[in-house]
Amino acid sequence: MKEIYASQIEDAVCQALLDAHFSISSDIESAVRQAAKKEAMAQARVVLQQITDNYVIAREESLPICQDSGMTMIWAEVGQEVHINGDFETAVNKGVRRAHKEGYLRASVVRDPLFDRSNTKDGTPAIIQVRLVTGDQMRLNVVAKGFGSENCSVMQMFIPATPMEEIENFIVSAVTDAGGKSCPPVIVGVGIGGTMDKASAMAKQATFRSINQRKQNPKYAALEEKLLQKINASGIGPGGLGGKTTALAVNIATFATHIASVPVAVNLCCHASRHATVEL
Repeated sequence: MKEIYASQIEDAVCQALLDAHFSISSDIESAVRQAAKKEAMAQARVVLQQITDNYVIAREESLPICQDSGMTMIWAEVGQEVHINGDFETAVNKGVRRAHKEGYLRASVVRDPLFDRSNTKDGTPAIIQVRLVTGDQMRLNVVAKGFGSENCSVMQMFIPATPMEEIENFIVSAVTDAGGKSCPPVIVGVGIGGTMDKASAMAKQATFRSINQRKQNPKYAALEEKLLQKINASGIGPGGLGGKTTALAVNIATFATHIASVPVAVNLCCHASRHATVEL
């Protein structure tokens, strides 16, 4: 049995969240740089160059990549041989609170969605999901999700008889209908299967899968590439100002589902895809 103290969780969440806000992952930065070389439109190249310049400044100066610090989400994988000494949820939120103070992150969370939209002033509470796994390790996937792209996410329940083309059009339209509002170029996370909530969760998690990693199932890998080509053919481009690079990747996640349904969720994440993983 491995003992992990609440203070360790607090420290880990704080540091991971700061890392996510200040340092973009190498796969995304490389993809944006490559996209800039392929763009024919001068305006698109300028936008992509500004994005990469911003990545460098954020990393070197320890400044937030984006002014929207978003809402913090934690996907925790907790080994069954782990004993947590202290309160897990309290520790996570303490870490989030510290990161917002130490990193000068914008407080973007309100207490209640409808009747008391007063700011909590510290970025809490975080959204926490926990999954039990084998072993004596704890893995914390820390994500800061901005809401320019989050507001453009969609979900629909299809029936099994739905033509594949209709499902493809639904996914593509989620991006094209958003236009520049989702801060393209985007990473398109698609969750297919499970239930309404499972599909939505998978779509969100798919946005921080490496954009260089295709789904192992060749049919889904081919679908990811097909959807990416269709989306980039829209001409929306970086910042919604035109060009070839509307999306950097389409990442599909799947799960078994009921005989009567095909749940499909699309979660958009802008080029400021901020995530970090820490293991305890």
